[in-house]
Amino acid sequence: MPFVKIELTREGVTREQKQTLIKGVTDLLTSTLNKDPHLTHVVIQEVDLDDWGYAGEQVSVLREKGITADKK
Repeated sequence: MPFVKIELTREGVTREQKQTLIKGVTDLLTSTLNKDPHLTHVVIQEVDLDDWGYAGEQVSVLREKGITADKK
């Protein structure tokens, strides 16, 4: 029974985007590892920007500086 946890910063990920992630991960486990999709669990946890840090800074501070994870 696969269990996948996806952690994201809380920055407006839509319900539709979450559904795409859940479906994509489930499909990947099904096609790659031959896992039953009915026994595959995917959990998405959103974390406040103040509660996530990178390179010694809170993500909230990095966002204030204009630093994002978006592709350029």
